[in-house]
Amino acid sequence: MANLLNRYSLTSLHRLLIQERCLQGRQNVSTKPIGSEMFTESPVYVDKDDHITLIGLNRPAHRNSINEETAQKLSAALADFERDKTSPVAVIYGIGGSFCAGQDLTMLESNNIEDFSALSTSKTIHRHSQKPIVCGINGYCVGDGLDLAMFCDLRVMEDTAVLGFFGRYTGYNVSCGGIARLPAMIGFSRTLDLLLTGRRVCGREALQMGLINRLVATGTALGQAVNLAFSIAKFPLEALQKDRQALYKNCYERRNGLNAAIAEETKSFNNKILLEIKEGITRYKEAKSRGQKTDSWQVKPKVIPAWEQEEILHEQKFASNENITNKK
Repeated sequence: MANLLNRYSLTSLHRLLIQERCLQGRQNVSTKPIGSEMFTESPVYVDKDDHITLIGLNRPAHRNSINEETAQKLSAALADFERDKTSPVAVIYGIGGSFCAGQDLTMLESNNIEDFSALSTSKTIHRHSQKPIVCGINGYCVGDGLDLAMFCDLRVMEDTAVLGFFGRYTGYNVSCGGIARLPAMIGFSRTLDLLLTGRRVCGREALQMGLINRLVATGTALGQAVNLAFSIAKFPLEALQKDRQALYKNCYERRNGLNAAIAEETKSFNNKILLEIKEGITRYKEAKSRGQKTDSWQVKPKVIPAWEQEEILHEQKFASNENITNKK
């Protein structure tokens, strides 16, 4: 806890607020934002933890629902992140008790069709991000909020969080890429289930169907998402980016079979990747010269006890007799 608080350079008041809530041991999703008093200037809060960009949705009183201003600020934050050569990975999260409750319902009262989805109108997520993004999901992640989570490469979800297309109850259709992304993630049949029923999906089921990548304890989504981002950022980035781009292209844009997929993988090789491979080999040799820290990578023969060997021989003898009988 202390390391996490120090990492985010929180004020003493903010630390006391978090520690007090942790001591209370609350398991239910809180609707009151932690430290929201610190972040009232903008609906999207952008910060950096070392070289990881942190993008926080900051409308906790509205469960971080997205209006026109939020969509524009989010688009600008994502564009700044993609231009920032010092930041290889970003984390999107929700400040307060929810990740994102989707479209701001007050905008749906307008008769202007462009107001029905600020996130879709701004085309914020009608594409693949140029660099990896991890999201930390807490509270409600529904409607356009779920589309935003699927826009991210990896999803870390708290065990009390809830996913779903709740717009089914209000006649609000999916318009931010969910129709394109969801079948590729969880399959056609499960996608139909979620779209047609509008039911809620809890953490364990979301992990089982492949909709999320990590299931974590309540209150830890942001910290775990940041840790995951750091674990990605430590790798040589050119090869990682090429593999990621090839995967997205083959998954969403190509339907020509294995040959096209392999061609996409092989043509992504370039001189920068070759340089990183050489540097990696050099690091491996240096580590090998110092001696292996563990032999866990070696394949060890399994020792079979005598009683098991007798069982194996008995089964082999029985199978041999059965074959002779069948031939007669």
